[in-house]
This record gives sequence, structure tokens and C-alpha cells, in this order.
Amino acid sequence: MRRAWIEPGEAVAVVQQCVLAGVSRATIYAQQKPAVLDESELLHRRLIDEEYTRHPFYGSRRMVIFLGKGGHMVNRKRVQRLMRLMGLAGMAPGPNTSRRHPAHKVYPYLLRGVAVVRPNQVWSTDITYIRLLRGFAYLVAVIDWYSRKVLGWRISNSMDAVFCVDCLEDTLRTHGKPEIFNSDQGSQFTSEAFTDVLTREGIVISMDGRGRVFDNIFVERLWRNVKHEDVYLKGYATMGELTVGLTEYFAFYNGERPHQSLGNQTPELVHRTAIGGGAMIVDKFGGAAGEPPVPLRSTGVPPTAEARSTATAQTKAKAKPGQRRSAATEAQCPA
Repeated sequence: MRRAWIEPGEAVAVVQQCVLAGVSRATIYAQQKPAVLDESELLHRRLIDEEYTRHPFYGSRRMVIFLGKGGHMVNRKRVQRLMRLMGLAGMAPGPNTSRRHPAHKVYPYLLRGVAVVRPNQVWSTDITYIRLLRGFAYLVAVIDWYSRKVLGWRISNSMDAVFCVDCLEDTLRTHGKPEIFNSDQGSQFTSEAFTDVLTREGIVISMDGRGRVFDNIFVERLWRNVKHEDVYLKGYATMGELTVGLTEYFAFYNGERPHQSLGNQTPELVHRTAIGGGAMIVDKFGGAAGEPPVPLRSTGVPPTAEARSTATAQTKAKAKPGQRRSAATEAQCPA
């Protein structure tokens, strides 16, 4: 405050003004010196900004490696300082949202190799975290596998099962009920409060296998889209802002955004008409009967044993001496 009283060029010398105001002369003279531009720091800022735009999940450690590969030897403290000044932070994983409760019953996974050929045949759910300005919010959603439509969602500032049950019950009231409901083994979904709702409605329960990241791949893809197309771009600060933003995004996602896996149709249209959708989880190692895998987008019937033997014979015939022969399960499946 008192430094603002000092005005160089006035009738009273700066030295006397400093004495009268009780301000150190060094402080005043330091303000008058022009800032020295460090060319190397400007270069490092530019490189960090460009790399962060390409890979927003890079933190200070990876940025040090990236700069080092380009011949810029800087330590981590310098990179941390520059990223702080630029307001950048790596998008690190948040809290574990799939912790299993040891006392809860776990159900087997029932969807490997099952062709999903109609709406409301299979629904699934999952939880993800949303980073806010301070802290996290948690988002749960229910999605229809056939159409990829988001049928219901809720946000909460805690990881209890209540908001998951509320989301499930509201979705059942609005859209009827599926034949099979799939989730991971998180304690929210294995809790009696959640599974009792499914059992009461006569819905078959399926749960992902441990370490099987592709068992619930459609919800995982949804999280990727939500975060990269909305959350990361808008940077929500409060729960209220997040609620409004996600309401707008899911309306866009269901009703306007074209989906390549649906032939560039919208989930809303595919769910309503029951045309153009479908899903299947590939069994990479073959099913119980040794059936070959079917692509995720396939809605056809798995090939018969005769078709598989024919494809295997053709593959063997094409193989040359010394050439790797394709496995039988690599035969092309019918659309």
C-alpha cells in the first residue's frame, strides 16, 4: 500500500519519499527494472503447452522426459514451476470407483459371445469420477447396449450406493426393464440395496470378471466421450454447473451426435426404431464350444461348425512354407 505513495520525478527525491513512507529503496528500484525475458524459459513453455495439448494426461515427470528427448535438459522442479504458471496439470486417475465388498455376493459374467439384437435386451452401468475445481463428483449412468443410449444418470459427492439405486429405479420407471443387467464388482452394485431391485423385477444379473476391462466396454467408451467432449473442455467448478452441463451433453449425445458404430445414426433413433444397432463382446479365446470371436459391432449369428471348418481349410490352403498360418479364430465373421 505504502509503495503506491512513491512517485519518482516529483519535487521530493525518491530517497526522501522512501524515508517519509517507511519503504525500502531497494523495493522501489526493483519495480523500475524491466523484466528480463529468459528465452529458454519461453521455449520450454511453448514446448510444454504444445505437448500438453496433444497429451493432456502428461504430468511433470513425463514432460521432463519429453523435453529431454528434444535436447532440453531440465529438472522436474523447473517443469513443475512452469506448469503451475501456465495452469496445467496432468489428468491423473482419480479414486478407485470399483472396490469390491468382501461380504457381498458376486454374480458371474453372462454376456461373452452373446449377440445383442434388440433394445432393452442388455443394460449396463458403471461409475466414474468428474474432477471439479475443488474435489470430485461421481457420475453413474445406465446405458442400453443395443442402441448405446444413455437411459439414466445421477451425480453425487460421495461413493455410497444410494444414488446408484436411485438412478436404477428411475431408469426402470422410465424405460421398462431389460432382460440382463450388467455391472462391475464395485460395492455399490453388489450391495443388497442394488441387487434386490434387480431381483424384484426379475432381471438376470451379470457382473464383469476381475481384470476384464472389455466386459463393460460400452460404458467405458461413454466415459471417454463424456470427459473429452464435455468435461475437460468446460472445466466445471460446482455440482450445479456439472448438472446443467451433463444434462445438455446427454441430450446431445442421445439425440444429435452421430455414432459410427450405429451407421452414423443417433442412439435415440436406433433405440426407438430397433434398427441399426447391436453389440457383442468378443470371446478372444473361444467360447465353451470353441466358437470363434465376433466383432463388437456384429449383430449376426455366430458361424456354424461347417462354416468354421471351411474357413480353417481355406486358411491352411493359403499358407506357404515358412509363413505364419492364421488361427482358425481369425476367420472373417459374417455381418
